[in-house]
Amino acid sequence: MLNEERVRLMTKLAAYESTQGEEDIRISSYYRKDYTSLNTLITILWITVGYAILALLVVLGNLELVMKNLTMNKIIILGAIVVGAYFVLVVIYGVCASSFYRGKYNKAKQRVKQYYRDLSRLGKLYMKEK
Repeated sequence: MLNEERVRLMTKLAAYESTQGEEDIRISSYYRKDYTSLNTLITILWITVGYAILALLVVLGNLELVMKNLTMNKIIILGAIVVGAYFVLVVIYGVCASSFYRGKYNKAKQRVKQYYRDLSRLGKLYMKEK
């Protein structure tokens, strides 16, 4: 005869494994600081690439206007604005990414702990039946 509690628990575990389990276990294999730092660094890298591409496209799109009124003072001011905007963007995205990945790590860690508790409970049900 089937134990209904055991079947429900196995179904719950299988559903978790097929949806979020693999990613959660991969995330929880890191230390929190390592996971958040790595993903924040990757985010900043991609922000840098995107910003460089966008700046290049803006310069190429307005090349005639830029070359027409070009002086050394304007180059210095334009460079300072571009670098300043880049640093502001990196700081904002860095803080947001760090917060996001810290929360993602904490949620994954809680789900993995619940998963292991359920596995332990399932093992106890099997031992109890024997």
